Amino acid sequence: MTSKIFKSILSVAIAVLLASLVIITGVLYQYFGTMQESQLKDELSLAAKATQQLGESYLQNLDSDRYRLTWVDDDGTVIFDSHADAATMENHAGREEIREALVSGTGSSTRQSSTLTEQTIYEATRLEDGSVLRISVSRATALVLVFGMLQPIIIVLVIALLLSSWLANRMARRVVEPLNRLNLENPMENEAYEELSPLLHRIHAQHLEINSQMRELQHKQDEFDQITGNMKEALVLLDNTGRILSINTAARMLFGAGKACIGEDFLTIDRKHNMCLALQEAYVNEHAGFRDSKNGREYQFDLNRIDSDGNNHGMVILAFDITEQVNAEKHRREFTANVSHELKTPLQSIIGSAELMENGIVKEEDVPRFVGHIRQEASRLVYLIDDIIRLSQLDEGAEMPREDVSLKVIADEVCANLADAARLKGVSLEVTGDDGVVNGVRRLLYEIVYNLCDNAIKYNNPGGRVRVTVAGKPGEILLSVQDTGIGISPEHHDKVFERFYRVDKSHSKQSGGTGLGLSIVKHAVQYHHGKITVESEPNKGTTISVLFDTGA
Repeated sequence: MTSKIFKSILSVAIAVLLASLVIITGVLYQYFGTMQESQLKDELSLAAKATQQLGESYLQNLDSDRYRLTWVDDDGTVIFDSHADAATMENHAGREEIREALVSGTGSSTRQSSTLTEQTIYEATRLEDGSVLRISVSRATALVLVFGMLQPIIIVLVIALLLSSWLANRMARRVVEPLNRLNLENPMENEAYEELSPLLHRIHAQHLEINSQMRELQHKQDEFDQITGNMKEALVLLDNTGRILSINTAARMLFGAGKACIGEDFLTIDRKHNMCLALQEAYVNEHAGFRDSKNGREYQFDLNRIDSDGNNHGMVILAFDITEQVNAEKHRREFTANVSHELKTPLQSIIGSAELMENGIVKEEDVPRFVGHIRQEASRLVYLIDDIIRLSQLDEGAEMPREDVSLKVIADEVCANLADAARLKGVSLEVTGDDGVVNGVRRLLYEIVYNLCDNAIKYNNPGGRVRVTVAGKPGEILLSVQDTGIGISPEHHDKVFERFYRVDKSHSKQSGGTGLGLSIVKHAVQYHHGKITVESEPNKGTTISVLFDTGA
């Protein structure tokens, strides 16, 4: 802007200077030309009177290099000329000033020289005898005058240019300096040119609008960050070049990336072949998906291309943790296979015994034994089906009626019901501790204590002991079942709660267990938001503890 102001001021100054020189030169030339013509007429008037009185002798006695006098007869013949021989001169009847003088008494004309550097002014007057006296003088043209003044004009022009440049530069700085000091962040606080007031008001209005839009955008960005930051799913937004625009906390943890990855190519944080193929497929087909394992977990990756107005604007990558789903599917398949196997085994035994009896192969005295075997296997089926139904109910997570239940009362009831089984095994039962009131589902709490005590009896040694302890503390109640049985190896501690899992399958078959008891215990404890732990070593007994949070 400074350069434009400087050039504009300098151009105006040069134009004004040149125009002034032209106008002044023209005016002066016209003024002095008029003065010269007036003087020439005066000189002619004096010479005419003298010529009329003295004749040619007067003209001959004149000595002037400046003026030229020519005396012409009425027929155009030159009688006398102060600068040339009259006899050799051509007839002047056709000259303009001569014609005018012969007709009207006076005449004048101006003729340019062939070089355009001079012009001659002619003034003529008719004498009393009819002849014409003409006076002429040469003068330089305006062009010659300009050329003659060229040096001073150039000097003046240079001085004027220098002065104009200095003034233009100074003025430009003075004009621009307040503009450079404008505070555009707070336009209404400026004290600048009054002409800038409408512009500053518009800037102020735009600032208000931009600030409002920025606040709204920031609010939406904060909402987006808050939502995506709390998502369990990993979310990554890419632009159309594959660079990361946004990545939430879950995605950074999944890909092992930091906040500095924003703006980087996504392939710098995940170069796996399946991801590269999925990105290529999504760019072509708008969608792609695959499953992959990361950090010991199973994830479902969904990639979707973002299109708008027929143009690709980027990509959305979503990763869902499907470990529980995969495990559930695996457990469901295993459970189905185990249930089929567990149901098939007693059924085959029942069918085999029934076929033998039906075909008369069984002796009369052996019939009671076969009938007892059929009843035993049928009972095992009933127990298995009951356990499966209970597990299904717990899996569904349906709400059940709750009440305040004393764990010690339940433990006493369980021990009374298992007294005969303990007596046959040669195992003693003991219940100690506090009342231990828990707000829960009585039937499920009974299942917890019953299954723990039943397992403690089944897998105990003859002459062993089972102790049930209920201990109340502020805000929690601890139920523990301790036995002196065969114990469990450490590598099996986490697996004993899986469905149909058996540490010693041969011993479990002899004991008649279904393999679902501890799984029922685990789900029942989870239903009550409790925690279950196992402490056991082979041949040193087992202690299973359940901690309930009473919220007191």
